[in-house]
Amino acid sequence: MAKSISIFENPKYYFNRELSLIEFQHKVLLEARSPEHPLFEKMKFVSIFSSNLDEFFMIRIAGLKKQIAAGYEVPTVDGMAPSEVLRECQKRLVPLYELQEQIFNEEIRPELAKEGIYLHERDTLSMNEIEYLNKYFKESVLALLTPLILDSVHPFPKIINRSLNIAFVLSNVEKPDEENKIAFLQIPLSLPRLIRLERENANHFVYIEQVIKLNAHLLFPNLKIETMSTFKVIRDADIEIAEDEAEDLIDEISEQIKIRKWGTAAVKLEVSPKMPRHLVKFLMESLELKPEDVYIHDRPFNLPDLNALNKLDLKHLKDTPFTPRTLSELKDSNTNIFEILKKKDLLVHHPFDSFSTSVLKFINTAVDDPKVMAIKITLYRVGNDSPIVAALKRAAEKGKEVTAFVEIKARFDEESNIQWAKELENVGIHVIHGVFGLKTHCKIALVVRNENGKLKNYLHLGTGNYNHVTSKLYTDMGLMTSDNDMGADAVNLFNALTGYSNFREWKKLIIAPNYLHLKIIEKINREAELHTPENPGLIIAKMNSLAHEGVTQALYNASIKGVKIQLIIRGVCCLRPEINKISDNIEVRSIVGRFLEHTRILYFKNGGDEEIFLTSADWMTRNLHKRVELMFPVESTILKAKLKNILNIYWKDNTKSWKLMENGKYKKIEIQEGEKPISAQKYFLDQTMKKVIKQRKKLFTI
Repeated sequence: MAKSISIFENPKYYFNRELSLIEFQHKVLLEARSPEHPLFEKMKFVSIFSSNLDEFFMIRIAGLKKQIAAGYEVPTVDGMAPSEVLRECQKRLVPLYELQEQIFNEEIRPELAKEGIYLHERDTLSMNEIEYLNKYFKESVLALLTPLILDSVHPFPKIINRSLNIAFVLSNVEKPDEENKIAFLQIPLSLPRLIRLERENANHFVYIEQVIKLNAHLLFPNLKIETMSTFKVIRDADIEIAEDEAEDLIDEISEQIKIRKWGTAAVKLEVSPKMPRHLVKFLMESLELKPEDVYIHDRPFNLPDLNALNKLDLKHLKDTPFTPRTLSELKDSNTNIFEILKKKDLLVHHPFDSFSTSVLKFINTAVDDPKVMAIKITLYRVGNDSPIVAALKRAAEKGKEVTAFVEIKARFDEESNIQWAKELENVGIHVIHGVFGLKTHCKIALVVRNENGKLKNYLHLGTGNYNHVTSKLYTDMGLMTSDNDMGADAVNLFNALTGYSNFREWKKLIIAPNYLHLKIIEKINREAELHTPENPGLIIAKMNSLAHEGVTQALYNASIKGVKIQLIIRGVCCLRPEINKISDNIEVRSIVGRFLEHTRILYFKNGGDEEIFLTSADWMTRNLHKRVELMFPVESTILKAKLKNILNIYWKDNTKSWKLMENGKYKKIEIQEGEKPISAQKYFLDQTMKKVIKQRKKLFTI
C-alpha cells in the first residue's frame, strides 16, 4: 500500500532555515539606521552583523559545503537541496554586505567625524604623525611581526581563522627580471587595532594595518613593495567529536579547538577592493575556494575591533545606563530568600530585574547558609570572572556537596568552559562533562537544605545562562520556587544527568529529548480540540527560533481549526504564515532592539484553564531531539498574570517589531493613526526606573 502524504509535507509551506537566518541578520543590520540608537550603539549593530555572519559562514555555510562535497543533495522539508541553498545564500548576502558598507562609510563615519572622532588612512596623516607612527612601529610593533615569504622552500602558510592579514607583492630592484614574490603577514592579536594620535580637541585614530603598511619597507629591506592588501579568511569552525571513539573528551575537544583555528577548510575569503586580481586568484586557489566564495569589502575588516571606541568618555553616544530593579521581596539584604520561597514563587525578568540580587543572591545565600547541604547546577555559558563560579568554589571550601554539570561542547565556549571546569574540580567540586551524544542546555540550580532533619529542595529554573554579563544584555526569565513536585523532579533530573537513571515519572518538569516535543505537540493539538466559536483557542509563543517540522505541522492544523496563534520569533522561523486556509490564523513577529530577545514563554488558553510555561528550548530539531532541555509551568496566579502582561506588551510593540510575510520577508510594523508608539523594551526599562526611583525614595525617607 502506498504511503499517504500529508498536505503539510508540501515544501511551499516552509521557509529554508539558512535563508530565514539571513533575514534576521538583515533586521540586525537595519538597527544601525534606527534614529533611536545613539552613535556607538549603531556601530554595535554593524559589528554584531559582522560577527553573526562570520559565525554563519563558520557553521551554516561550512555545513552546506560539507554536504555538497559528500554528494548529499537530499532536499530538506522546504524542498531545497544543499547546493541550491548555498547559491541562494551567496546571492542574498552580497547586497547585505553592500548595505553594511554604505551604512558604515556614508553614515557612521561622517557621524563619528561630527563628534570629533576620526579614523585615518595614510593619506590624511601629517608628517609629524607619520614620524610618530614610525617611532611607535619600531618600539612597539616590529619585533612582534613575522612576515612569511612564499617560495619553493616556504609553502602557503597556515592562515588562522578570522585573523587580519596583509598580502605583499614584492619585486627585486637589483634583479628586475626575477619573478615577483608574495609574502603574508598575520597581524598579532596582541596589538591594539586602533592607535591613538596626539591631536588636541578631538579623538584621532589610525588602524594598526596602516601603521604596518607605512613601515613595511623595514620588513622587506632591499625589496620594492609593489602592492599591499588586507585580507581575512573564514574557516569551518563546527567541531565534530566522535564521542564513542574519544578516550578523553576534554583532550579531544582541546585538540579540535586547535584545529579550528587554522587546520579546517576555508569557506570564505574577504579581500580589499585594491587587491590585484592575480593575487585574489592566487589566494582563492591556494585556499581551494571558488569565485563565489570571495567577498570584496570596501570597509575595515573585523569591525567589532572598533568597539574599543566605547571606552571614550562620550556618554551621549551610548545607551543611557540603567539600574536594574530588585524584587520587592528581596530588597532587604537581611532577608533569607529560602524563607520567602516557602511562601511564594518569585519570577525574575532580566535585564530589568537584577541578576545579582536575585539569581546570584539565591546561590550566595545557599553558600553561606549552614542548613544547606548541597548545590547542583547546570552551566552552559558562564563567561569570564563568573561570580557564580566563585560562589560554587566557596561552597566547596565550606564543605558543602557541590555538583556542576558543565557543557564543554557549548560552541565557541569550549575552551573557557574546560578551563574553569578544571578550576572547579581542583577545589573538590563534582564536575560532570556532558551527556553522551547530547548537549545539556537546560538551566537549573538545585539547593538542598536540611530543615528539622528533613531535606527541602529549592530551585532556580531559567530560560538563559548563569552568566552575569549576558544577564545585562539579553532578556531572560527565571523562576525561583520551593514547589515539592518540581524539587523532586529536579533531583531525578540531576540523577539522570550524572548517572544512569532512566526516570520516567515526571510530575511537573518536562524534559527533552524524550518528552518535550511530544508535550508541545500535545498541547497544540489540545488547543485545536477545545476550540469553539464561542470559546476560541489561543496560543502565544515567544522564543528565538522555530524550525521543527512536527511542531510546525501541529500549528498549521490548529490554525485550520480556527485557533488564533501569535508567535514572537526573534530569529529563524521556517513556518510560513498567511497561507490561505492553512496558516491565515497565524501571525509571526520579530523584535530586534537594544537587548537580545532571549525569553522563551509559552501560553495555551486551554479552554479557559490557562497554562503558561517557561523553557530553555526553542522549537527546533536540535533543541527537542539532540539536547537536554527543560520546560516548566508557572502556576502562581499572580505570576501568570505578570507573564500574560509581558506577552501582551511585546505583541503591542509597534516601534521595534517586524511582521513576517508570506514571501519570507519582514515588514516593519508601523504606528497606525491614533496609536501611541510602544516599544516593549523601552516600556520595561521605564517601569524598571520608576520602581528603582520609588525604592530609593522609600529608603531615603526611612
